[in-house]
Amino acid sequence: MSETVDVVLIGGGIMSATLGTLLKQLQPDWKIEVHERLSDLALESSNAWNNAGTGHAALCELNYMPEGPDGTVDPGKAITINEQFQQSRQLWTSLIERGILDEPSTFINATPHMTFVRGEEDVAYLKKRYEALKEQPLFAGIEYSEDSRVINEWAPLLMKQRRKGEPFAATRVPAGTDVDFGELTHQLFAHLQDQGVDVITDREVRNLTRQADGTWRVSWRNRLGRTPGFTDARFVFVGAGGWALKLLQKSGIPEIKGYGVFPIGGQFLKTSNPAIVAQHKAKVYSQASVGAPPMSVPHLDTRVVDGEASLLFGPFATFSPKFLKNGRITDIVSQVRPHNLVPMLKVAVDNPSLITYLVGELLKNHGKKVDSLRVFMPTAKDEDWQIIQAGQRAQVMKKDPKKGGVLQFGTEVVTSADGSIAGLLGASPGASTAASIMLGLLKSCFPDRIAGWEGELRELIPSYGEPLNPNADRARALVGETAEALAINP
Repeated sequence: MSETVDVVLIGGGIMSATLGTLLKQLQPDWKIEVHERLSDLALESSNAWNNAGTGHAALCELNYMPEGPDGTVDPGKAITINEQFQQSRQLWTSLIERGILDEPSTFINATPHMTFVRGEEDVAYLKKRYEALKEQPLFAGIEYSEDSRVINEWAPLLMKQRRKGEPFAATRVPAGTDVDFGELTHQLFAHLQDQGVDVITDREVRNLTRQADGTWRVSWRNRLGRTPGFTDARFVFVGAGGWALKLLQKSGIPEIKGYGVFPIGGQFLKTSNPAIVAQHKAKVYSQASVGAPPMSVPHLDTRVVDGEASLLFGPFATFSPKFLKNGRITDIVSQVRPHNLVPMLKVAVDNPSLITYLVGELLKNHGKKVDSLRVFMPTAKDEDWQIIQAGQRAQVMKKDPKKGGVLQFGTEVVTSADGSIAGLLGASPGASTAASIMLGLLKSCFPDRIAGWEGELRELIPSYGEPLNPNADRARALVGETAEALAINP
């Protein structure tokens, strides 16, 4: 009879890596296994080229501060996301100090975060957004300009050959970052392996069965040789990206009823031309197209992967019925259950603009994609840019008491009533807020242990349990400390 392990983590991405790292620091004696179906770790949404989010801190992402019907903008959600990203920064700082992570430049680099808009209406909105954020401690240093000379200094590619007389504006936060979550994930798992955690690749989890003693039987099959087996675990985390829904459905927990997911793929234009890359060091967001989901907000980003700088522009939406880039074409239909059929149909009826947007995106060829880039970068030439395929995003569809069903943007943790199993659904801001998401999971799933863990959690994440933004001095100190430790001072 096999030994029952304490924890099984399904999926080899940043979420499992973060949770495994926290648990190993809190309970070094626990036996942990990681099951990843692909041949290596971080090959899906955590991969640097699959991951559109490169350090989401709400510094430049407009979808976190939509304009209300009365014309006001509420900074609440942006502040929350920034708070969450600060917890990730604090955790990484602590892990560097403990020798768990390598030099910060291997996974994080200073990159200003900007927003750029055109047209009188969007300029007026951006000014209101700036006014709402400039006094917030976590957004200290945000700059605003409608002056072409200033914006040209910030990001020359935005302004070259820009049409005269066109209203435009930009904000800039010099303290932004670019994060390689693929590299970060690999480093976290490497340490876990050094600490005795079994990290097993090429192993696909096929079923989850609750047993009479309350443990979970995790049934799997090795992809090499197709040999089956199982692992019994006291706690299971399903961090399998789009496949989390399928596995949670197989678990039979009632909490997953009513959930479905809508897969949206993405493509980016990429250039590594040194002459172009040298002229742009920023992450620049703008407004989404009409009907586009928030995850499709266009942005022109500096990316540093494996020490090489490049530029990405996009994303351009694609459609595939797969829930993962390496998923199955039957994924979209295999999720259908009597309990989620009505919410999913309601989402389809209520979002015709999304379907129109997707069709329009699918009809764009390379030239049309570069035309979209020219809205940002008027001097862009077709031959300098190539299309790369990004990862799959599985947007959450769920029951809604008033509407019947809603399409939800963001991440959501689904946890069983007894806390013995939990899974993560959704997408952005995802990876950037992994520490905060996993702290919430620890509190929900281990209520009898969390009080005893709080001292160690505060060592790892000094702002654990306290909001930073209301305390300007505390926010300034912690943000400054992590910036210095991560070598990301602007």
